[in-house]
Amino acid sequence: MPRQSVFFLIDTQGANCVSCYSGNPELRTPNIDRLASEGVRFDRAYTCSPVCGPARSAIMTGLYPHANGVMGNDQAPHADLPSIGQRLRKEGFATGYVGKWHLDGSDYFGDGRCAEGWDPECWFDGRNYLDSLPDDHARSISRLVHNADDVKANGITEDFTHAHRIADRARAFIEAHRDEDFFLVVSIDEPHHPFICPEPFVSSFDDFEFSLGATGDDDLSKKPRSQQEWAAHFSAGHEKLERREGGLVYKNPNYFACNSYSDYELGRVIEAIDSHAPSSMVVYTSDHGDMFHRHKLNGKGPAAYEEISRIPFIVRWPEGAPAGAVSESPVSHIDLVPTFLDFFAVDRPPLLHGKSLLPQCSDPQHKTNDKVFIEFNRFELDHDGFGGFAPIRAVFDGRYKLVINLLDSDEFYDLQEDPEEVNNQIENEALAGIRDGLHDAILAWQGETRDAFRTTIWGRRSWRDIEQSTWGGPTRPRPFDDKYFPRSLLYETGAVVDKFVYEKC
Repeated sequence: MPRQSVFFLIDTQGANCVSCYSGNPELRTPNIDRLASEGVRFDRAYTCSPVCGPARSAIMTGLYPHANGVMGNDQAPHADLPSIGQRLRKEGFATGYVGKWHLDGSDYFGDGRCAEGWDPECWFDGRNYLDSLPDDHARSISRLVHNADDVKANGITEDFTHAHRIADRARAFIEAHRDEDFFLVVSIDEPHHPFICPEPFVSSFDDFEFSLGATGDDDLSKKPRSQQEWAAHFSAGHEKLERREGGLVYKNPNYFACNSYSDYELGRVIEAIDSHAPSSMVVYTSDHGDMFHRHKLNGKGPAAYEEISRIPFIVRWPEGAPAGAVSESPVSHIDLVPTFLDFFAVDRPPLLHGKSLLPQCSDPQHKTNDKVFIEFNRFELDHDGFGGFAPIRAVFDGRYKLVINLLDSDEFYDLQEDPEEVNNQIENEALAGIRDGLHDAILAWQGETRDAFRTTIWGRRSWRDIEQSTWGGPTRPRPFDDKYFPRSLLYETGAVVDKFVYEKC
């Protein structure tokens, strides 16, 4: 029997926008919900970075952004880092990628060229989509947010959308490789702005209201100043907010319509999987979420709130994962490359930062990670309208989350008692032991992963000042990836390294 896997990567969809996570059927995501009912839903899954390019860089390379070079959008990973596609293609597997890539160092749409490691016949990034449209008018309307009247006036059908064309190519790849080992990535750009979708979706969420809960009245007075500035910048968007008896609600019918439409296109690909590759391992996730004016913030950016960092993560694997199970232990996008390598029986090189989740897929009670880590560096290079350099390192242990904002004040939340992260406990001495243990974990992680922005300032905080020095500290050579590049040499002797840490005086 062939070994096959399909990986769905959706853009800008937090776990709170999926019915099987939120418990709200009005979100209308039946195909994602079906995957969860037939597989394992990971309840505490997190992006490595809540912005598109850095998140995708970790997903595709298996290294955190601070090590793979993608500090913000419009940057490409280091040239000597192979993607999961290159790794599997080198081992003889058919590899297809269709949809948004965002890792070639150009702009949002991509450069239109198939990245190394993937089948050119399947490739179809944002620039390919724009180039496939018949004229400038079509290109123009593809970048505008449309209401129901606009959709009718412009004759927009599902055939017009990028999502539909992505699904068509994915279905064709699955059928063509039905008898082979293959790995296919289906990267649907929707429900990212401009939220284009046809009827009956476009008009079906006009009355839908998204509750902001306690976060709607978070005055940010005990939060980082950068968040207060972010909130002030987007205050004009608050006309989408309305107050109900239970608190503020957010109305954005275009996003939620497109969110449901992307689920529909997902369903079309699942039909092909069920027909041609029913035993395949199907993985579903998104790159990050959206704040939706929770905590008075909109979009995504320099924060680690649940809204943008907690993402849907589902694995349907008929031969290896129980149906309808829920796994509570934290997992991360950094675990995806090791998981796919494990599934295809390819050795995991020491260079990778994550761990295989196959044991946790088979036994949802298994605990792969004690903690998961999140980072932020910069939104992007092409535009300065989203703020500048705002380095963040965060850790979550399943209950407590510590967020260090290097150039600002810090945050500490108890998600069991405060799931909406309203009450910043960073100065709470009753929780200092837990807080400081997580602080130690961040500092150790930065060393282990060779964080490009490792500095003693991460340890010098207003609430804890750690005496440390990087002068005379250990040497951390690059971990091994012998199939792709030679091992490092010691500066002092020229000898080939045989371990990952060398103590120095």
